[in-house]
Amino acid sequence: MRLNRIVWLVVFLLAALPALADTRFQIRRMTRNDVPGGKGQCDIRLQVDDQVEVSVQGDGVFIRTLSGQDARDDGSECNAPLPPQDARGFNFEVKDSRGDIRLVEEPSRRNGGRAVVRIRDSPGGFGRYHFRLSWDLFGSDRQGGGDRPPERRDDDRRSDLRVLNAMWGAPGRGREVTRLLQDRMRDGRLRVRATSDEMGFDPARGQEKMLVVVFEFRGRRQEVRVREGDFLELP
Repeated sequence: MRLNRIVWLVVFLLAALPALADTRFQIRRMTRNDVPGGKGQCDIRLQVDDQVEVSVQGDGVFIRTLSGQDARDDGSECNAPLPPQDARGFNFEVKDSRGDIRLVEEPSRRNGGRAVVRIRDSPGGFGRYHFRLSWDLFGSDRQGGGDRPPERRDDDRRSDLRVLNAMWGAPGRGREVTRLLQDRMRDGRLRVRATSDEMGFDPARGQEKMLVVVFEFRGRRQEVRVREGDFLELP
């Protein structure tokens, strides 16, 4: 009889504890275009109560609740998924917090490209947290030139349109195609389809690729991102 009472007491106490459940969600695609050219960026915005461990991998977020209520997404967005290998030029930046927030693991090939962040929110109730992950979108596999600005051609000087920089590839794997696009310009205009056939090479077979072009039109610097298979038309 006494044993039964102890068992029921344990069951009652466990039932009284707050149920903690891990949180998963897919990050929505970023619609604004203010990210620097050639950069991948994820802005992770969360509502956190007490302590959580946040893992960002690809375009997904997994939140392990250590104590307190389950965290909630508060408008997280990415312009590209984190690469599944070393993220070149990786940077972690805290944009908004009311407690302790720190990066405990950088994305790498060894951990499958996972960034891990720990948050400790002490004031009580939910607090808003915003951290930013950024990296080089195409890595360092560039054709010639390195970080040198592209050379201006005579026909570019006579045009209102100037192609300043262009990259073709997938996150972590890409090459510069600035000169190729400059050569495709006709009468101050550019029309090309974003495909590996048009670019002359496939830097990431089996992966979705993107053409990122930084250009200047009538003195105004702009950037355009074209998904694989779509047409780039400038101006």
